[in-house]
Amino acid sequence: MAKLYFYYASMNAGKSTTLLQADFNYRERGMETMLWTAALDDRYGAGQITSRIGLLAEAHKFDPESDLWEAVSAENRQRPLACVLVDEAQFLTRDQVLDLARLADEADIPVLCYGLRTDFAANLFPGSAALLGLADALVELKAVCECGRKATMNLRVDGDGHAVVEGAQTEIGGNDRYVAMCRRHFMEKRRAAAKAPADA
Repeated sequence: MAKLYFYYASMNAGKSTTLLQADFNYRERGMETMLWTAALDDRYGAGQITSRIGLLAEAHKFDPESDLWEAVSAENRQRPLACVLVDEAQFLTRDQVLDLARLADEADIPVLCYGLRTDFAANLFPGSAALLGLADALVELKAVCECGRKATMNLRVDGDGHAVVEGAQTEIGGNDRYVAMCRRHFMEKRRAAAKAPADA
């Protein structure tokens, strides 16, 4: 039986690299795959999954209106798919996660989703919340905090490297905007940033 997987981590844990390696493993054995990434993240060009170590692959784009059940089913009729891989899965809607679960359950296609668990304020993204509730398997990928502990949080920073504690849940960026940290240092930096205006 196919399963729905959620590989989650903070920034800079190698999620896209791991996805691209899994895709390569399938294709190396002559199996067909279908890759998806969020249309919202266009840092590396439209419809492309790019890792920090230089690997990249073309991918279909999803937005909140995308019907993943229909799109993947249509592709599967053209070429039987061995696996569907989704990058930036935190941007999925709950209905899209239900579609992906249905693909695993009814079409017997394994679905591997990769994404952030929480945002810069330690709140769950909608897609991540749905995946945490519905996925058959949850796999945490490891990143490292500046102190050497496991990084589980995503600290948003400004141009001077100071913590940002307010703003929209989604703001696309890389190392210039986000730093992976352990919870202890994430909370310390956010408390210091929240206190700073009062001290000024």
